[in-house]
Amino acid sequence: MHALDHIFKAYDIRGKVGSELTPELTKAVGRAFADWLPEQGAVAVGRDMRPDSAELADGLIAGLHAQGRDVIDIGEVTSDMIYFAVGSLKLAGGAMVTASHNPGEYNGIKLCRDEAKPVGIEGGLATVRDNALGEAFQPVTIEGNLTTQDLTEGWIKHALSFIDVDKLTPLKLAVDAGNGMAGKIFPELEPYVPWEVSEMYFELDGTFPNHEANPLKFETLANLIKNIQDNNLDGGIAFDGDGDRAFLVDETGTVVTGNVMNAMLSDYFLGLFPGSPVLYDLRSSHVVPETITAKGGIAIRTRVGHSFIKQIMREQNAPFGGEVSGHFYFRDNFFADSGLIAAVIGLYVAGLSGKSLSELRKHYTTYATAEETNFVVTSTADVLARLKEAFADNAQDELDGLTVDIDKSTWFNVRASNTEPVIRLNAESTSQAQLDELVAKVTKLITA
Repeated sequence: MHALDHIFKAYDIRGKVGSELTPELTKAVGRAFADWLPEQGAVAVGRDMRPDSAELADGLIAGLHAQGRDVIDIGEVTSDMIYFAVGSLKLAGGAMVTASHNPGEYNGIKLCRDEAKPVGIEGGLATVRDNALGEAFQPVTIEGNLTTQDLTEGWIKHALSFIDVDKLTPLKLAVDAGNGMAGKIFPELEPYVPWEVSEMYFELDGTFPNHEANPLKFETLANLIKNIQDNNLDGGIAFDGDGDRAFLVDETGTVVTGNVMNAMLSDYFLGLFPGSPVLYDLRSSHVVPETITAKGGIAIRTRVGHSFIKQIMREQNAPFGGEVSGHFYFRDNFFADSGLIAAVIGLYVAGLSGKSLSELRKHYTTYATAEETNFVVTSTADVLARLKEAFADNAQDELDGLTVDIDKSTWFNVRASNTEPVIRLNAESTSQAQLDELVAKVTKLITA
């Protein structure tokens, strides 16, 4: 066991800068990643706006070079642009220096291989970890070369290829970049769309001086909501720190949740590709599979996590898949997720429907749904055992954690975090009263 094993997470690398994540470590990761990549060829490297990202990226590039890999430096970009780089340029892999929405003292690395396939702990990251920390590298005689490339224009055109730009409705929007990478990329979209944009926190600042860049925490959206309400705007968009997640906010200041977006985008893609499979994670509201089935699609329920979803999407050739957390995946985006593409399609669909965002939100909101709640626990196994026994008379499955169906429309799921000692609870029912009763009962068992 190495002292830094813990910074290699299920899906990426995350650690405190200086004490855990250093240029020396990123160089070692670059060397190990270069050796591990299954395909020959160049590797793209991008980075976010954190104060130390450039230095960490330089270390990564040095490591890739040392093992003979050519590197294409695509500069400061959103995370979804690294997938675009690898997929569109047909590269051997890509690395993005970012810690997404984590506080400013953190940084990290997201890795992908050819065709923008994810590299998680079960799909290569464990080998990269062991070889990087153990300094076990292959002998190389020739170092790689470095080129730089700006993919921004190509990326914007790619994002807009998912819609008919001529049919976009003029809108007045507030856009909150959270001082993250969307602040650099979103302005490049604006000349192509008929939107009047009120830009909020577009200044790149990896210390996040205004609020945590995590739109899944709805309390971070307070200023965006106020802007929408005070100025009678048509809605807004909130991006996370590295720009690969985006949440829409309607004209009333109410968040368009991941469940609503999943249902709405499923509807859209099944209109384009009738009868297709569409994926949704098991935390999703029943409105999502019901929407898919009603539109003639094949609803496929998956575990939580992008590596599982991307793999199944490839196997099924699904045009779309979504997670409640705001990660939306697109076949024609190399099966990768993108906040910008999701936001563009969501606003496009709203315009085509002739409805406001709040009307669409209500249309796709059928059930009472509890926001995901975290509980710190000492033993996940003990909690699951108690819940299994207490609900022994109900249908249960263990695709990811434990899901219990109380009746056709009432259910809950508890699953362990991949990165923290916590249990996450999601639940849904036909009424708020039934939901509150269920959540109270499950909470009591979790905390017993």
